[in-house]
Amino acid sequence: MTYLVHTAHAQLCALWAGCVGWTLTAVALGLIQWRVWQVSDREIITSGEAWVGLWRACFNSHSLVSPGFVATHCQYIGLTEAFTPPEIVAGQVLMLLSLLVGLCGNAGGVYALRNIYFGMKTSPIRLLCVITGGLSLLSAATSLIPLLWNVSSVVTNQTIRFPPEFKMPPAPDSQSVGFGIGVGVVGAVLMAVSGIVFCSYRLPVRSQLGALPTLRHDVYLERSAGSGTLTDMRGRDNPAFESHEQL
Repeated sequence: MTYLVHTAHAQLCALWAGCVGWTLTAVALGLIQWRVWQVSDREIITSGEAWVGLWRACFNSHSLVSPGFVATHCQYIGLTEAFTPPEIVAGQVLMLLSLLVGLCGNAGGVYALRNIYFGMKTSPIRLLCVITGGLSLLSAATSLIPLLWNVSSVVTNQTIRFPPEFKMPPAPDSQSVGFGIGVGVVGAVLMAVSGIVFCSYRLPVRSQLGALPTLRHDVYLERSAGSGTLTDMRGRDNPAFESHEQL
């Protein structure tokens, strides 16, 4: 059984990065601070700031509740609504797809490292790492598309024609990139790094496999060291046999 643990330290770190990146992608999907709108009319949006996410549009208001209290007013943004812009539709679909693909990629990474660390097989390890890396890269690309698309909409100050029940202004005075997009970009970068590291995994060359230590050999040497003697797999000479040879 070939010892390959020392060849997969970078992949173990990549699996950790992929799990963190997948978690950040899931967090970004639920955040409402994708696009931050600044408005001058504070009759309803008393804070002067509204947030547009993939699933909801929200703002804080004093006028919608009793005086002295603050309420967060949110409305759901549907996938098939006529007012929903294409960048938000793409975000709702592609971010969910990115989570599914990233989950499969991380599961493949766990299985590949299991084979490496427990010496299950050597033939499919390279293929497993390539599949894991490909899924991680696909997940990163799938989430980056809506993230960068929404950044472009913010930079060009694109508006959204919300229905009256949203109580949102027809256009913001200005808007900026929110915290949600930043979290999503960091998650996508970590997934991409994880994919690149897994794709770069290489098994030791076949000519060197015989020189690599084996688990059985390591255990034998440890037991021999514990007994205070240094031996190898060849064993010891038999003194009785040597005396018989001299006769």
